[in-house]
Amino acid sequence: MTQRFLEPGELVAATHNKGKVKELKALFEPLGFVVRSAIELDLEEPEETEDSFTGNAILKAKAAALATGRPALSDDSGLAVTALDGAPGIYSARWAGEPRDFYAAMEKVRSELEAKSATDYSARFVCALAIVWPDGHEEVFEGDVKGHLEFPPRGDRGFGYDPIFVAEGETITFGEMDPDRKHAMSHRADAFNKLKAVLKTDKV
Repeated sequence: MTQRFLEPGELVAATHNKGKVKELKALFEPLGFVVRSAIELDLEEPEETEDSFTGNAILKAKAAALATGRPALSDDSGLAVTALDGAPGIYSARWAGEPRDFYAAMEKVRSELEAKSATDYSARFVCALAIVWPDGHEEVFEGDVKGHLEFPPRGDRGFGYDPIFVAEGETITFGEMDPDRKHAMSHRADAFNKLKAVLKTDKV
């Protein structure tokens, strides 16, 4: 399939996660895009039935593109802990339950590491960014950021598992880090830098 360029204009962020919406707006709006979230557009959140970050990202973006008739962007991401064989992985949000309680999810990560008497606390955040057009064309870009986990959680400036994740070369958690600094090095930023190749704008 021929790669397609995405021109500046209205772009649907197919997520109900306010933290993700904020990061996606920070990445795209300086380049001339108007990001409208699934929350603003009152879109239903489809069930994530795929077995990979890429599969779930495409599923969510496709549902939003078909519902709105506009190009849609979806980010499926999560925490992959080495000693837990990549868990929670694609189930990262589900570990937080309903309503979402990521402090409970972080405690679950800690308790499972302790149950395994793990000494390896390495982990990485993984992100798949998918753009789907209303005609079904898809573009997908994957990124990650490596680091390790530290407990107890520290900081309230991020979201999700940010308060326990320390990126390689850093001494503070993503939860303690200035948002602009985190955005520049995050898994989402890594995927976005690859996605820039298909953005038809002179601001890239």
